[in-house]
Amino acid sequence: MPMPHRTFAQVAKRRLTGKEGRERIREVRALLEELPDYRNGPYADLRKWLLSEIEESRVRSSAVHRDSIAVRREGAAQIALVGPPNVGKSSLLQALSEIQIKTSDYPFTTLRPIPALTRIGGVLVQLVEIPGLIEGANEDRGGGRALLGVLRSADAIIYCVRATAEPGELRPVIDEVTLAGIQKPAFLAATRADEASPGAVERLAGAFPDLEIVPVSVIDEASLDAFRDAAWRLTGLIRVRLRTAAGTEPDPIALDPGATVTDVADSVHHDLAASFSGARVWGPSARFDGQRVGRDHPVEDGDVVEILI
Repeated sequence: MPMPHRTFAQVAKRRLTGKEGRERIREVRALLEELPDYRNGPYADLRKWLLSEIEESRVRSSAVHRDSIAVRREGAAQIALVGPPNVGKSSLLQALSEIQIKTSDYPFTTLRPIPALTRIGGVLVQLVEIPGLIEGANEDRGGGRALLGVLRSADAIIYCVRATAEPGELRPVIDEVTLAGIQKPAFLAATRADEASPGAVERLAGAFPDLEIVPVSVIDEASLDAFRDAAWRLTGLIRVRLRTAAGTEPDPIALDPGATVTDVADSVHHDLAASFSGARVWGPSARFDGQRVGRDHPVEDGDVVEILI
């Protein structure tokens, strides 16, 4: 008996995450070999999607030039790590993901944006380390215009500076982002917080009163958890889990605030959204556990939803 089409779609997306070019095409072809050969229905839709992924990968490979720094979006949201050179962005990205990056104690070790996926509350979010922005970025100093272009496509920004730094080290970076007209949800990560003297974080908070300050150290798991929580708040998304006959799905679905049960069903499959009769809900939006609700019932962060056919 073939794997349920919804499960196959989830497995396929996970297997393609982080793969590009020839590697992505090989994985797509392997998935096509495993897919039941139905001419109609959801399995046919999956086959059509996978075939389109092969063509997209080929087009993307031929369009990306040597000097391009475009970053392919993955995950529920894309958040840029921005700051002056040598403030620990690479170390932070490594601590939050499985990526391996060359790090050192001298500036400009990172020369191109580096994306990595991190899991926050079960949802994959893409963090992108931006090479050190310097004063004059808008005039293309240090390749600044291309880097600012990457920021424009991001959903949010995390400004990074050492907790021990003088506020003046970060101010030119924020000024360049502001001058470029880029306005995104943001907070300030005070990196290497384990090295900070008393009052250092408070000094940063006083210098940047409009930004939430999140002290973080790569050797302190509690601070990394606080960083993840703050990053999730920047996305503005909510997390909803599906309940199936076999139990609750392990990975939640990320949705925009105000999403309804219909949006939950649509995230599984368009046909399901068109045909389902209602749902049962457990969690913050329900008056009681297992409440029967209609298609337009708004869901909230932390809900568990069972779609009724």
